[in-house]
Amino acid sequence: MSIFEELAEFGCEQILFCRDEATGLRAIVAIHDTTLGPALGGCRMWPYGTEEEAVTDVLRLSRGMTYKAAVSGLALGGGKSVIIGDPDRDKSPELFRAFGRFVDSLGGRYIVAEDVGTTPEDMERVRSETPHVAGLDAARGGSGDPSVFTALGVLAGMRACVEEVYGSPSLEGRTVAVQGLGHVGYRLCRLLHEEGARLVVADLRPDAVARAVGEFGAEAVEPAGILSVPCDVLAPCALGAVVSDATLPHLRCSVVAGSANNVLAEGRHGEALRDRGILYAPDYVINAGGLINVSGELEGYDEGRARGRVARIYDSVKNVVEISKRDGVPTNAAADRLALERLGAGRRPLAAAG
Repeated sequence: MSIFEELAEFGCEQILFCRDEATGLRAIVAIHDTTLGPALGGCRMWPYGTEEEAVTDVLRLSRGMTYKAAVSGLALGGGKSVIIGDPDRDKSPELFRAFGRFVDSLGGRYIVAEDVGTTPEDMERVRSETPHVAGLDAARGGSGDPSVFTALGVLAGMRACVEEVYGSPSLEGRTVAVQGLGHVGYRLCRLLHEEGARLVVADLRPDAVARAVGEFGAEAVEPAGILSVPCDVLAPCALGAVVSDATLPHLRCSVVAGSANNVLAEGRHGEALRDRGILYAPDYVINAGGLINVSGELEGYDEGRARGRVARIYDSVKNVVEISKRDGVPTNAAADRLALERLGAGRRPLAAAG
């Protein structure tokens, strides 16, 4: 597949390849859609096996950001960037400053923030070369760590799902299996523990699991077994493609609702979950808390306002569920429909003006 064919497949407006010989920078910026506003999305640093993998990842992630912003009602488009490299070995202040100059060349069409493998400190380096940065440290007037708000949004969406399935939004006494105890997963565990949920956890890092067991009274299972744990809610908070042909027969939950991106290996797996009576909270709907929070920096950050907006993820998930039932489609398709409706509404005034 040619690069233009891949752009067409993902519906992407623009892609920028960035190379700086002096710093070793190899980066890609994808601007998926700017119908509703400038494209906002994080910069991921990852040691991709091939450049083709990096291109596919940035295109896929940028489309998810467009849909996430649209479903969340934000006046923003979707974009993403990736830096090819090992974040533990290949970072330097000069590399991020070089990347900042490329971001600046886009004239505000793309606003960058932190993501996997990057930090607020890295964004400060980018900020030295361009004003088009969000997700800065709170001490510098930014919104700080977005994982707090991502976890809050997942909790809100999880309540909406539990209410749909069990008739009450309460998580007290519910068994939640959390896959992945990173920044978001661990914060989600804390919130669920405070709600009175029973936790089953798994992570590749034994120290993180031991901490969750000690702090929250969680039950630990091996990473390979977390997807088959009998539970009310399965919360994927690590890698994507959790729901696949291989894992579907082993799921023993009523709800799938977590912070991971691209939970479904393929779109058809949303229908497969529906056929099994499992309610799926589409990833870009339920994990939008971080984006909603950081978007507040563009209008002057206010934490209370951000928390209020993140809490409305409950309503977004309920809306998607209602569309799913109304149209007889799985929730992932319902979420896409909602996003495309809002993008279409954003385009209509432009067409009329022309």
